[in-house]
Amino acid sequence: MSMENYFDLRLPQDEIRAISSIGLAHLGDAVYELLVRSYLCSHGKATGKGLHRATVELVRAESQSARAERILPLLTEEEAAVFRRGRNAHVNSIPHSASRGEYLRATALESLLGYLYLKGETQRINELFCRMMEE
Repeated sequence: MSMENYFDLRLPQDEIRAISSIGLAHLGDAVYELLVRSYLCSHGKATGKGLHRATVELVRAESQSARAERILPLLTEEEAAVFRRGRNAHVNSIPHSASRGEYLRATALESLLGYLYLKGETQRINELFCRMMEE
């Protein structure tokens, strides 16, 4: 029995294309949250309750949207197409704290991260994440 390595996936392009933008965003949300938590822990930013608050602050749609803006000029044509597809995804509910535009940009970012993760492009994800986190 062969075992899939879910930390290092490299799905074929046609399999990734078959996944909806919402599916990609669902995965990308977890990828982003893991990166944020890793970032906060490695920078000794906070502990306990403060750590949770700092995480929530960074994963909120408004914060994701603002950070997405920072990387838009860096995206390849292929990445920009995935981002646009994610932004145009049909979302049912938008949190009160975010505008529709912010929420759709956050969804687009998550779609892009999910896409890159499934392609096995963790270097690229890290490169974009580091740019997003620059102060």
